[in-house]
Amino acid sequence: MENERKHSFQRKMQARHLVMLSLGGVIGTGLFLSSGYTIQQAGPFGTILSYLIGALVVYLVMLCLGELSVHMPETGAFHSYAAKYIGPGTGFTVAWLYWLTWTVALGSEFTAAGLLMQRWFPSISVWIWSALFAALIFFLNILTVKFFAESEFWFASVKVVAIVLFIILGGAAIIGVLPMAGSETAPLFSNFTSAGLFPNGAFAIIMTMLAVNFAFSGTELIGIAAGETVNPEKTIPKAIRTTLWRLIIFFVGTIVVLASLLPFSEAGVLESPFVAVLDTIGVPYAADIMNFVILTAILSAANSGLYASSRMLWSLSDKNTISPVFAKMTKKGIPLNAVVFSMLGGGLALFSSIIAPDTVYLVLVSISGLAVVVVWMSIAASQFLFRRQYIREGNSVEDLGYRTPLYPLVPIASFILCLASCIGIAFDPAQRVALYCGIPFIVICYAGYYISQGLKKRGAEYVEQNQSN
Repeated sequence: MENERKHSFQRKMQARHLVMLSLGGVIGTGLFLSSGYTIQQAGPFGTILSYLIGALVVYLVMLCLGELSVHMPETGAFHSYAAKYIGPGTGFTVAWLYWLTWTVALGSEFTAAGLLMQRWFPSISVWIWSALFAALIFFLNILTVKFFAESEFWFASVKVVAIVLFIILGGAAIIGVLPMAGSETAPLFSNFTSAGLFPNGAFAIIMTMLAVNFAFSGTELIGIAAGETVNPEKTIPKAIRTTLWRLIIFFVGTIVVLASLLPFSEAGVLESPFVAVLDTIGVPYAADIMNFVILTAILSAANSGLYASSRMLWSLSDKNTISPVFAKMTKKGIPLNAVVFSMLGGGLALFSSIIAPDTVYLVLVSISGLAVVVVWMSIAASQFLFRRQYIREGNSVEDLGYRTPLYPLVPIASFILCLASCIGIAFDPAQRVALYCGIPFIVICYAGYYISQGLKKRGAEYVEQNQSN
């Protein structure tokens, strides 16, 4: 066991791997399937505005994470930063919140992948496909970090190429270069103003912004992978800049195309707005193409999710806050026990989504939904406190490999905007359950940490007393 503890992570990830890892965690079914509903809720113009504001929030948080990750490139990054600069109880809680977020996602993604395969193989049970995909993702995560990074790069590349082609084809249809079924003239942007700029009022935009914050979750995976990255002082800032502008182009570009080519009133009732647009343009086998792209997106997100959750468990174990068994590493730098436990957690989430979707699974989904925003708040607070301590210890800001600009405005603004999202949840009956479930879970994590530490301290004192006697 001691030999296994001595093995360390291998710095094999390049900037391109980091970028695709982050995009893989962000671009998923929320964009491909739920974007039509978002347009119907806030209107075309309101949805674009919401995504731009959401992108600003993510950008501010990533500026904070960049400084921390370059100065302290650790695996399980923001849990470590929160423990060091906010408090050990906060670090412990942030880690479990983030672990739960991705573990719950694993369960739903394996189910969704199995359901998508029914289109082509209706006679094969969903659970068989779910099990096969789970085995594939597990296999990709237990070889080497370079193999994992390459697999995620190509998984994510498929959906990135699909989105770029969709925006190009949609743009051509908008200006009339490609003819559309049932339309003699170029639609341009007539759908944007057909029902007014804010058809359901400004409050609908605020509600959409809450969902948009969750849609951008996954960008912070760059920080998780900091400990396995080549030249983090150069790679991480580059990955953050590249990821953010790509996300803005992909999300906003996609929404512009969808809002221009789909009637506002119909956008929310379509199973997949992408298929509807491609059918209208006349792309053959549109439904099959999008089925494949969405399947790839789901597997990419699952791949990223298992990686993130296993590294969080390793980090907790490495800090001696949970059993040391999860800190054991293979010779190739893989925390195998942490990967296995996270996969088991995903299996339990999958089981609860089938057996108790309205009780246990609803609670898990609600906690994981709130968790991402809480994690972002911890990143902003950690950077604020880190910089203050760094200067107090007599260090020069000029010596930092990467500096968060406009300090302390950026961490304060990002913290307040994230907090506003959490408060906004209380005014939405559909999302309020996240607070009812999430706050008690946070309290339980804090209590669990301090109780366990108290017991450890008493145990150590008892051993010390017996030895002295």
